[in-house]
Amino acid sequence: MKRTGPSDGNLLATIEKLHKLGTQHDAPIWKRIASDLEKPTRKRVAVNVYKIAQHTKDSEAVIVPGKVLGTGELQHRVVVSAWNFSEGAREKIMKAKGQCLSIEELMEKNPKGQNVRILA
Repeated sequence: MKRTGPSDGNLLATIEKLHKLGTQHDAPIWKRIASDLEKPTRKRVAVNVYKIAQHTKDSEAVIVPGKVLGTGELQHRVVVSAWNFSEGAREKIMKAKGQCLSIEELMEKNPKGQNVRILA
């Protein structure tokens, strides 16, 4: 069976932007995120809120190349960027005074990808 990759037009556009930004700014983080998003849906990362709470500090920025799920609690502020958020995860992150950003929004705010941790 031939692997086809993602078929969502928005995802394909985001992957293309990630590759370009990674090349322009010599930022390997964007190339890594692009390669993770190119995987089939069933092989993409799903991270729960409790894992974000365990592996982050206050006011830190993290990126999830997949979906953020709502299991767990978050006690500190964190900027989370992901391809998709569940409603519960979004509510818990916002309740902790954090931010939920799309990957494109994070790319615009931080084109060099500095001080961003990948949670996979």
